[in-house]
Amino acid sequence: MNLNDLRDNEGARPSRKRVGRGIGSGKGKTGGRGVKGQKSRSGVAIKGYEGGQMPLYRRLPKRGFNNIFAKDLNIVSLGRVQTAIDAGKLDAKKPIDAAALAAAGVIRRVKDGVRVLADGELTTKKVSFEVAGASKSAAEKIEKAGGTLTVLAPKAPAE
Repeated sequence: MNLNDLRDNEGARPSRKRVGRGIGSGKGKTGGRGVKGQKSRSGVAIKGYEGGQMPLYRRLPKRGFNNIFAKDLNIVSLGRVQTAIDAGKLDAKKPIDAAALAAAGVIRRVKDGVRVLADGELTTKKVSFEVAGASKSAAEKIEKAGGTLTVLAPKAPAE
């Protein structure tokens, strides 16, 4: 097979219908819009209109809100950190922070920080964490294993 033999499947890119270009095209005169009425005219936007009845989006109650100050944290379990240490991706002697976890492939990208949860066991001794938050049980497990936990102060919002 050569590059010049590559083709799209038949019908994968249909050509655009040229509407309103004479009776012979099959889409002339009314251009596929039917005859008369509001929808045959231009500038029609009647998507949410229900003929005067109270529309669905107004019948339903409003609920909740979107907190613009909420922190978007990466959640990492102790078991996942231990797996990365065992695999040699994380160095237990250096502090474990968001950048180290991202470099090891434990998290995809550094968001507003990392929160550690207590799922799994931490068997490595003297691991120091520098994270945005941790659950109480995760903090207890880290200290029980002889490690340290530093909760970083939240970053001030950029103005």
